[in-house]
Amino acid sequence: MGKLNITSLELGGAYIIIPNKHEDERGSFSRVFCQEEMANINQENFVQVNHSITRKKGTVRGMHFQYPPNAEVKMVKCINGSVLDVIIDIRVDSPTFLKSHKEILSAENMTMIYIPKGFAHGFQTLEDDVELLYFHSSVYAPGNEGALNAQDPLLNIKWPIEITDISKKDEQHSFIDIDFKGLKIEL
Repeated sequence: MGKLNITSLELGGAYIIIPNKHEDERGSFSRVFCQEEMANINQENFVQVNHSITRKKGTVRGMHFQYPPNAEVKMVKCINGSVLDVIIDIRVDSPTFLKSHKEILSAENMTMIYIPKGFAHGFQTLEDDVELLYFHSSVYAPGNEGALNAQDPLLNIKWPIEITDISKKDEQHSFIDIDFKGLKIEL
């Protein structure tokens, strides 16, 4: 029996991963990553793992991505609290260009999201003191970072609660215009 339940999303290359949880009187155990079990979906090596803590319910972080050659696969797991996680396909040649997917990630449901190269990613905290782990296939490259504005009407992201906090930097990203072509990523 596999340790990870992997389900493909309508956005090509994106997946929801739910670990099987084994419990006994001591507590629980679950697998977060297995190269062998994920070989069919993941051809990348994770080279960096980041941990974020967001203190305030309603905070929005995102919608972040990296331009090639630092475009990255991400796998995100909530280890405390809960978030509405949002991914947007920004691959120029994709049939789902500018389409999004939303998923509740929480410590309780243990759901993870696997995000391929060429996607913008962000989230809103649904409670205080939320913690996320991010696995990345590329190291952070400040000169190649990009972002969409999480409040862009064209993206039409319906955040479930009022935005209580967003960084100045994230708030000041431009809205998408007719010149936005997306990322050239091999599909």
